[in-house]
Amino acid sequence: MELAKQIGKYVTENLFYVDDGFEYDDDTSFIGEGLIDSMGVMELLAWVQATFDISVDQQEVTPDNFDSVNKLADFIRRKQSILVHSGV
Repeated sequence: MELAKQIGKYVTENLFYVDDGFEYDDDTSFIGEGLIDSMGVMELLAWVQATFDISVDQQEVTPDNFDSVNKLADFIRRKQSILVHSGV
């Protein structure tokens, strides 16, 4: 499954406080639109680490990395690229 679709599916099914599914584009702000709260961000963080087997430092949990499907997908790709290039 494409990364953005996988993220969208997860947040829609597990985190969004809306009943109408994912009717937003992949650049919609999760927090700005009130789709998830701070606890949702923490759940999303735990899911990302477990699902993609990456470690996320506390300072990386920012809106630039975790506030939309596309931002999160880009962040995951960067983290995975670092792991590949470091030989981990």
